[in-house]
Amino acid sequence: MDALTLLIPLSLALGLGALAAFLWTLRSGQYDDLDGAAHRILFDDDAAPPQDERKETKT
Repeated sequence: MDALTLLIPLSLALGLGALAAFLWTLRSGQYDDLDGAAHRILFDDDAAPPQDERKETKT
């Protein structure tokens, strides 16, 4: 019974923490575009990525 006095509040705190993290991700827009990444991986970009002119080559 002594273990329950520790485990019950600990499980409630972890559950509330997980709920708070889930609500934070909802408010920050993590789930707004679920299909965008799936479609982006299928189509190649025609243009080459811009080269960074500040980048120096190592010799």
